[in-house]
Parts: sequence; structure tokens; C-alpha cells
Amino acid sequence: MEQKIKLWTPKPLVNTTSLSALPMENYIIDGKTEHYITINDRLCINFATHNYFNFMSNKSIENNVVDAVNKYGIGSCGPRAFYGTFDIHIELEEKIAKFMEMEEAVIYSYGFSTVTSAIQAYIKSRDIVYVDEEVNFAIQKGLQSSKAELVYFKHNCPEDLERLILEKNATMRRRNRRAFLIVEGIYMNTGNICNLPKLIDIRIKHKIRIFIDETISFGILGEKGRGITEHFNIPKDEVDLIIGSLETALSSVGGFCVGSTFVVEHQRLSGLGYCFSASLPPLLSAAAIKALDEIEKHPEMLSKLRERSISLHKSLRKSQLMKHFTLGSDESSPLKHLYLIDNSLLHSEQQQILKKIVDYCISKGVAITTAAYLSDREYKIPTPSIRLLTSIKTTDEEIDVLIDTLLQAVTVSNI
Repeated sequence: MEQKIKLWTPKPLVNTTSLSALPMENYIIDGKTEHYITINDRLCINFATHNYFNFMSNKSIENNVVDAVNKYGIGSCGPRAFYGTFDIHIELEEKIAKFMEMEEAVIYSYGFSTVTSAIQAYIKSRDIVYVDEEVNFAIQKGLQSSKAELVYFKHNCPEDLERLILEKNATMRRRNRRAFLIVEGIYMNTGNICNLPKLIDIRIKHKIRIFIDETISFGILGEKGRGITEHFNIPKDEVDLIIGSLETALSSVGGFCVGSTFVVEHQRLSGLGYCFSASLPPLLSAAAIKALDEIEKHPEMLSKLRERSISLHKSLRKSQLMKHFTLGSDESSPLKHLYLIDNSLLHSEQQQILKKIVDYCISKGVAITTAAYLSDREYKIPTPSIRLLTSIKTTDEEIDVLIDTLLQAVTVSNI
């Protein structure tokens, strides 16, 4: 036994990844991540964060948060079922359910755990799940934990989905085996809007349950910001569960699920992130409530954001950058991805080039970022990209500065 102990070499607790491989290891932010952001004492135009409606500098939201701290303190110190439920949590759930025109909502204290917990609550090992190959990492972890059979279809391709469904139906017994479809409203990894109308037709035809992750699309798509279903004018009862985030459009923290009372109540007993995590701090609930109020009272912000998103998209398309990059995403999405046009480069080489471009842009006062992934754990490693995010405060002049700075960075990087 002693000899075996001497021969044993323990595995390292963490990967030996070099710090230089991390995308933002040298950057320190001073102050709020507003429309202008201070990085390493350099004031930059912010194209790097999800502050779509500039809520980070909204004084009415800030005052609401201060009032909540004075009333409730900082944290809840317990899960929802164990003295962690405050009246403001119930108020936020009721407000989200009313806004989304659904029967009930349940909120979580962390956006990542929301979709992961929701998947685990409903999908079991004997089930089969059809899932878009470009879904975000939180969805992937939830599916991995469910131990269900996973069938990935080509990104945003209903035809490939139906082909796979027909193949599976021809080779397996469907008795007592439930089938699910999981997609995103706006895909975080690509910026593309989900082709929901065709997916709903497939769902009805093949009797499949559908979950939609609206982390990006909630508060963005639709005339009033109700997401992908409003965007395509699809009745919400055609969707079994909608999962959203408080961390993008609302600039708070946490997530939520909305659906029928029967479906949502199940999570209060089976959603691990709900049952065993401390509840959302009341001050963050107050921020989300006030932000949602602002969207309801000022729907013109939604139109403004779409106009700014389209303007950024068209400006990039028309620029000289397209000699070096391809532009991903739908034009009305506020989330854009720029990919190097040279496909012959290795994945690591693309990452290094994009990092140099990001470093240069930040040094010149334009804050952008590379899209970061856990490459060794993703189902499909996304193509390296520069991720750009716009807001209602983004001006045409700032878009021009962004493009000019990127062109200078391309020249310096010798692409």
C-alpha cells in the first residue's frame, strides 16, 4: 500500500492555463459600466456590455435601490422556502408575469442557474431533447445534468431539425418517452434571431414540448419588449416554458421563468437553483422592478435600440472591415459577432489576433471584447469572434469611431 501511495500522482486542482490566455486579464475597470467606461484609467466608449437602455446610470433606478437597502438590508440570507422570501420578490414575480402576459413567474438569484435548474426540473434521463448546436453554455450544463438523450441540429435550421425527428421516430419507440425542443430567442453565441414560426409548426406536428431561453431577447424583441413570441406574433400558449434573464436588458442580477401556474409551481419544489440557493437580494429585485417600469412607460426605447442596432449593422456591412471580417447576427439584434474572414487560421491563432485587436482598441478609447468560452467543455467550440453590443445612447459618430479604430487595429495586427 505504501508503495502505491508513493507512485500516486494527484491531478492538479485547476487547469494549467496560462494567465496570458485569458481575454481580459490586464484590464481593471474603475466605476460603473455605463455608456462610457474607465479601463486602466482610460475613458472608453462602451461596446462591450449589455447596458442596452443605459439603466446603469439611471438615477430613478439607483434611488429605488437605495430605498430597498434602507428597508431590507443587503441580502436575504436564505433560500425562498426558508425565510428568504420578501414581499418585493413576490412583487417582481407578479410584475414579470403580467408583463409577459403569462399566468405565473418564478425568479432565481443567478441568471446562469435559471435555465440550468429549469431544464433539470422537467427533463429526465429517459427523455429525448432536440437542441440547437449553438445554444449557450448554461443550457448545455442543464442538459448534461439531466442525462437525457441529446440530439443537436444545425444552427437555426428547422429543416435539419425535422429530418432528425423523423429519423429518431423511425428507429425508436416513443412510448412513455417525452420529447423536448430547446432554443434561444436571440442566440448569445451568434446574435441570430430564432426561426420560431417554423419551429412551432414542427412542435405541433410532432407533439414536442418547447423551451425558449430569452436571456438576450427579453426586453429587446417585440413592440413592447415581450420577446420572441411577440416579435413573431405567436400565442404564448404555444410555448411550454419561457426562461429569461434580469442581467441583460434590465441591468440587474438573476433570472426568471414564466408559464402556466401548473408548470411554474413545479419549479418551486424541483428547481435546484430556487430551492437551495439564497434568494435574490431585495435591492436587485428593486432594480429589476424599476427597470421594467421604465420599459413599460417608455416603449420608444425599444424602437430606438432597434434603430441603433440596425445602424451599427449596416455601417459595419458597408465599411472596409468586411475585407477582413464576416459579420454575424441579425441586423435588429443589439448583439453582434465579428469573425475573421481567413478560415485557414488555427483556432488559437484567431484568438491571438482578435485579442491584439481588442487590446489596441481599448488603448485608443474603444471598449470591445472577444467572446469568451470554456473551449474544453463546449459541445461545439464557437468560432472565435469579437463581440459588439450597442445601446440607445450609441451615436453614428461613435459607430464611425469604432469602425475607424478597428481598421487601425487590423493594420497594426497585420491581418
